[in-house]
Amino acid sequence: MRYLFEEYTFDTRLRELRRGTEAVSVTPQVFDLLDYLIRNRERLVSKDDLIDAVWNGRAVSDAALTTRINAARSAIGDTGEKQRLIKTWPRKGFRFVGAVQEDDGRTAISAASAAQGTAVTPIHTRLSIVVLPFANIGGDPEHEHFVDGVTESLTTDLSRINGAFVIARNTAFTFKGKAVDIKKLGRELGVRYVLEGSVQRSGNRLRVNVQLVDAEAGNHLWAERFDKPVADLFDMQDEIVARLANSLDAELVTAEARRAVHSPRPDAMDLVFQGRSWSNKGQTPEFMTRARGFFENAMALDPENIEAMTGLARVEAQLGSAFMADDFSARLAVAETTIVKALSLAPNYAAAHVVFGRVLIFTKRAIQGIAECEQALALDRNLAEAHGLIGMAKYFLGRGAETEIHCREALRLSPRDVTAYRWFLVIGLAKRQLNDDAEAAVWLRRSLDVNRNYSIGHFNLAASLARLGELDEARAEVQAGLALDPRFTIRRFRDAATSDNAIFLAGQGRAIDGMRMAGVPEG
Repeated sequence: MRYLFEEYTFDTRLRELRRGTEAVSVTPQVFDLLDYLIRNRERLVSKDDLIDAVWNGRAVSDAALTTRINAARSAIGDTGEKQRLIKTWPRKGFRFVGAVQEDDGRTAISAASAAQGTAVTPIHTRLSIVVLPFANIGGDPEHEHFVDGVTESLTTDLSRINGAFVIARNTAFTFKGKAVDIKKLGRELGVRYVLEGSVQRSGNRLRVNVQLVDAEAGNHLWAERFDKPVADLFDMQDEIVARLANSLDAELVTAEARRAVHSPRPDAMDLVFQGRSWSNKGQTPEFMTRARGFFENAMALDPENIEAMTGLARVEAQLGSAFMADDFSARLAVAETTIVKALSLAPNYAAAHVVFGRVLIFTKRAIQGIAECEQALALDRNLAEAHGLIGMAKYFLGRGAETEIHCREALRLSPRDVTAYRWFLVIGLAKRQLNDDAEAAVWLRRSLDVNRNYSIGHFNLAASLARLGELDEARAEVQAGLALDPRFTIRRFRDAATSDNAIFLAGQGRAIDGMRMAGVPEG
């Protein structure tokens, strides 16, 4: 996203600040501070807000914060005396008060205009959403803080979705307790989507209902219900918010991809959403190839589009890591080159760190891959994929007994994740490493129940079934796998070994024996 104010251009994708055509040098922390202030310009942000966003909650002295604020002001031609763009409210916080225009032509409401009630007609932007205050069914005042907390936390977590425009909570809470016309609200706030919900307590249980609405058409796109026992309200709030954020990410990508299909002149981000949608369908050569084409076309339009780079690197990593290509090493090398470039442009993009973690894990650098996934989680605690990949890395290191707890955390955060089938599979592989083919088959079946379009899942299930003596079913799984990936062979599986660990290799040997018994082509 690019933000334009006065003679400055602030590009979050390129992580670049320009005054006219001249680049302005800023440190990464000062850039992140400006980014947070500009994105949250509709509200007053506290010192704690800035520390959480820029320093990940680490202890920061008042003097250090003041130094960074002054550096940010200096970079954009402001001063502590004038406070033309960044205003300080003593003992309260800071606010970016300059008028800002986004590069798609939608003029944002300046802080001054918003305060004065100036009328504007914003234009809908992709992935723009408002989280309306959840309704407290029953009206028990003791639960009001929990209800409001879910709304605020979900607003914060959705803002982490790259490219999303989320209306600030101060604006959203002006609608609390009011009946709203969704279409009118969408026009007034300039958003495509509205998330609304309710919280109800009955005895020792809490029920949370949520629905996503298309603000332009008024159609309900998605709904979910959470029914949980009352325990620690704040732990429950974190779990509900994490699950919603993961589910909504996938739902919004699907909705945007549908829109992009009908666009007469798709731009780079239209193509990115279509690529993500194909990638989410399942790990087959066909789907990955279709996804790669969209990401490549997006980069042809915008060579430094971070989302396109990350999507392309993810697809190449998946082709190289799921035994879908004989040239797996080349695929992983392309993925690494692409994701390293993306991270050089956007070092705080959590999703890129996850992709880099996958590349490292599948190129026999599991320890480094775990560290990269932990870095991703430091940036975004709700990344279920990072937890699952850590579990996979432990399996590659011969520590299969530790795998399940990490994959279960991924499933807890995002139980209906479009890629949840991978974490069921990884648990199954870990069970096989522990020489428990019966338990492995249970988890591998669960993986395929979630997504039948996962060729390596069929071949791994066939291996475990064959070792259990269930040869007819094992052969049927081989045929299902070959229908998705006709070029799969035992040679490809053996050559693409992702670890030199002796325990891992022994488990792979047992898998190869099972595949051979089930009739997988030798190659």
